[in-house]
Amino acid sequence: MIFIRYENWKSYLRYYPVTCLILAANIVMFFITVFSGGSTDSYVQLRFGALTNVEPFASEYWRLFSSMFLHLGFTHLLSNSFAILVFAPPLERLLGHWRYALLYLGSGVIANVISLEVYRQTLEPHLSVGASGAIYGVYGAFLYIALFQRNMMDESSRKTLYSILMIGIVFSVMVAQINWMAHFGGLVAGFFLYGLIIRLLKRR
Repeated sequence: MIFIRYENWKSYLRYYPVTCLILAANIVMFFITVFSGGSTDSYVQLRFGALTNVEPFASEYWRLFSSMFLHLGFTHLLSNSFAILVFAPPLERLLGHWRYALLYLGSGVIANVISLEVYRQTLEPHLSVGASGAIYGVYGAFLYIALFQRNMMDESSRKTLYSILMIGIVFSVMVAQINWMAHFGGLVAGFFLYGLIIRLLKRR
């Protein structure tokens, strides 16, 4: 079962440095927003890089990146951090550190691009933050492995992945506060980015 973590913290830091940096960035930015007026305050989130369809902020494309490291409240941070902590490490070991970073960040940015373009078509103001798009990119990479590299994933892990995706799809559609377009965009981005990376950026 690849999604069970057996490492102690010292080994975790040594084996998964990019994952640790991502977690650290999420936590640091959370406390920065907390001490700057509150992590659930929309104006605070906008100041630190939240994604929105409201101009002139919608044209500030650095927000496609920065919004991945912001979270609305502790529960939001906790759920995303748990997913990164548990499910991302096997992909970092499989791809290598910099290729994994490319897939994670690329999936997050593409998910935000898709989300922004969809919400730009609506009249209702929309604000989006969180690592979910990038996390679903990780799931997308694992989905590629489960479908086309079956020898690299055991049956128990495959069933766990399918369960996560089914639950995630249901919650993404049914819960109003969830940016389902970012989830869907991240999943598709991770799936195709993984396929490109293993072909174009082969490990030595």
